Amino acid sequence: MDTKLHSFSFTHCFLVVLFIFFILILSGLFNFTSFSFFSHSNFQSSISVPAVQFQTIVGPSDQFHYVHSAPSSYASPVNRFRNSSTAIRKISKPISREEKLLEQGLARARASIRKAGTSSLIVSPIAGLNQSDVDREFVYRNGASFYQSYLEMERRFKVYVYSEGDLPIVHDGPCKDIYTVEGRFIHEMEHGARRYRTRDPQRAHVYFMPFSVAWMVKYLYKPLTYDLTPLRQFVADYVKVVSTKYPFWNRTCGADHFTLACHDWGPHTSRAHPLLYNTSIRVLCNANTSEGFNPQKDVSLPEIHLYSGKFPPQLLSPPPANTSRPYLAFFAGGLHGPIRPLLLNQWKDRDSDLRVFEYLPKNLDYYSFMLQSKFCLCPSGHEVASPRIVEAIYAECIPVILSKHYVLPFSDVLRWEAFSVKVNVSEIPRLKEVLRSVPEEKYLKLKEGLKAVRRHFVLNQPAERFDVFHMILHSIWLRRINLRLG
Repeated sequence: MDTKLHSFSFTHCFLVVLFIFFILILSGLFNFTSFSFFSHSNFQSSISVPAVQFQTIVGPSDQFHYVHSAPSSYASPVNRFRNSSTAIRKISKPISREEKLLEQGLARARASIRKAGTSSLIVSPIAGLNQSDVDREFVYRNGASFYQSYLEMERRFKVYVYSEGDLPIVHDGPCKDIYTVEGRFIHEMEHGARRYRTRDPQRAHVYFMPFSVAWMVKYLYKPLTYDLTPLRQFVADYVKVVSTKYPFWNRTCGADHFTLACHDWGPHTSRAHPLLYNTSIRVLCNANTSEGFNPQKDVSLPEIHLYSGKFPPQLLSPPPANTSRPYLAFFAGGLHGPIRPLLLNQWKDRDSDLRVFEYLPKNLDYYSFMLQSKFCLCPSGHEVASPRIVEAIYAECIPVILSKHYVLPFSDVLRWEAFSVKVNVSEIPRLKEVLRSVPEEKYLKLKEGLKAVRRHFVLNQPAERFDVFHMILHSIWLRRINLRLG
């Protein structure tokens, strides 16, 4: 069957969306508080159907407040799966037989996930799991729903990787620095991921544009100019190429396309194309809601710093649970961003239990301090994400989240309160008091949570089930199963 290229331009997409906007305004269906795949000021779905629920029973104590000072129209990534009237975004265009079959498969996946979510058991009737999976249930919002969703992803999910573009900016990325996760994901999609990658774009659920923002900065950016125009022009040109050559972008105005960037400038480069910014799935380390990150369609990417491309050897095998940790808390890092000055001014070199350094002396070992501390302080720097969060998980040192407007990775399914502590920035002067007030029983339970979630934040080569590569894919899958084309 020959593929027909659509001639829709951005202008056509804009006019269609503008027309839908006026229809919704007139019909009273425009509602900012319900689920939408658009960012805050964009357009709501024309249809309301139940979305996948990852937490079926919600009480006041279940509310998860990791993002503060959000606009009133903001819905947390957790609440997307709590509201049984959540709308699935509908793209109202004629669809082909292949697209219809894909949508029917996704409908069956949604039904099986909802059914699993009502079960009190994790393993049965869900196949392919074992007792250790049951033991980890407390770190998930709804363990049965998550596992069923993961298995449905393994069974069905297909990703088409665009072949357009040349090395090194496209089809490659950094694998040995603070942006490691960006390069490793691109490499896995390009050279591994046989279960998920399809060479037939007609069979794909989503489409990956595999350019690296980190490599754009390296090869296109002129140092100290702070001029991002060359980066944005590259992104705009790439979207133009794939939207002209293939029909898939125009079919959904980019809603089933995704990009991935761990560089701080990832969100800024996505502004190169309005539909990429407002409609497409952006997988970003810099998951800052005050800068346009929309957890209803975007994915928060964990920042993982692998200096040599490998796990720090000190963190491969954390000490036994009964090993003494003499320090209450630890932090070492540069003085930048709005939060770290507050922390350092209050606690730097002031307390033998709460060890806070601006830069760690050369004769001291960073990871040794993590392994000897009960809590690891994870304040945001210039941007909201911090590699310390993942390092703390590896070290089984309870992460203390000191951030504003940050959507934590995989918070669609993970209960971050089961393995971390959130402290408001205003409470930094009381930090020692706050941490000492954590009961020993709760501290030990938090450590159990770290053991349970560790596998979700590990970069394996090749990728393994439930590791960070698959959790990123699962986050994209969740957003795709809530997008219906017809």
